[in-house]
Amino acid sequence: MKYLAEFQNPELARGLLDDIRAAVTRPWALMEVCGGQTHTIIRQGIDQLLPDGVELIHGPGCPVCVTPLEVIDKALAIAARPGVIFCSFGDMLRVPGTDRDLFRVRSEGGDVRVVYSPLDALRIATENPDREVVFFGIGFETTAPPNAMAVHQARKRGIRNFSMLVSHVRVPPAIDAVMGSPDCRVQGFLAAGHVCSVMGTSEYPELAARHRVPIVVTGFEPLDILEGIRRVVRQLERGEHTVDNAYPRAVRPEGNPAARAMLSDVFEVTDRAWRGIGTIPLSGWRLSPRYREHDAEHRFDVVDIATREPAACRSGEVLQGLLKPNQCEAFGTDCTPRSPLGATMVSSEGACAAYYLYRRLGTPTTPLEASSVV
Repeated sequence: MKYLAEFQNPELARGLLDDIRAAVTRPWALMEVCGGQTHTIIRQGIDQLLPDGVELIHGPGCPVCVTPLEVIDKALAIAARPGVIFCSFGDMLRVPGTDRDLFRVRSEGGDVRVVYSPLDALRIATENPDREVVFFGIGFETTAPPNAMAVHQARKRGIRNFSMLVSHVRVPPAIDAVMGSPDCRVQGFLAAGHVCSVMGTSEYPELAARHRVPIVVTGFEPLDILEGIRRVVRQLERGEHTVDNAYPRAVRPEGNPAARAMLSDVFEVTDRAWRGIGTIPLSGWRLSPRYREHDAEHRFDVVDIATREPAACRSGEVLQGLLKPNQCEAFGTDCTPRSPLGATMVSSEGACAAYYLYRRLGTPTTPLEASSVV
């Protein structure tokens, strides 16, 4: 990709690290609210290269990880029904429910298919008019617009055998919930650039002012993250708490108006449960009444779902930033990617997965010498 190498330049990374060291006079705790940023931080060893006292806390930035167990169990119940084709992105298939996952449902005869777009599921519905096709719609504001478009197209084209199991969540209420916790140590945030590329930045100034925390929107490459940390630290040292856009190549204050219009048409804001955290008011979306016929929860009437979290799994504490993954007693022993206790170990954006994949490879000496991954 053009210009990608510039955002992985070791010399520029060293310069940013020097700037951060020069600015820091006291300890600070920062939270990134994006699983993609978490993986970059751990893969490149950025957290280990920061000056003493600057701590990165991993927040609830993995949409797969925060999908509540009840919704996972609903997905499993729907996928196991005769006549259903259940479509999902691949990272959901290994996420454990109460007693099985979607891979197990498929091995037991369920028609579970991996797709790369919700429009793939819509195409499958047109090709199988005698089957019920369900797409598992999860994610933050980033994946919500294409999912909304699929439902919009289904209604417009009269594809009645297509429905969506929706578990979309919104980032600003999560930041509000984190700051409202009595155990919160976070003093500044790195906001997810892809979320803000869709929604813009209008929801963040009020949060920054009310909680008196700087919020810096940043991207996902090593230099993006280091620049975001530099800007947060500078604000903290000056006693400021504003919203700063360090990702202007992708983020505009107004976001993407077309995507926001599609979201407003198809979804409505609702309270949403977050796995390991609990219910956060107004933190999610559900299908609006106009599109209710395409709501899989209503179509299949999945109720009375009894859930049970593994007692040994501490992913809820990881998602709240209260615990680092390698501080969990089950990490790497009873809980591995092959036999996970929680979604944070199997999701491509999960913090536990990042620690398992990268932290055991040794401590890098520069952010870019740790890995050849581009």
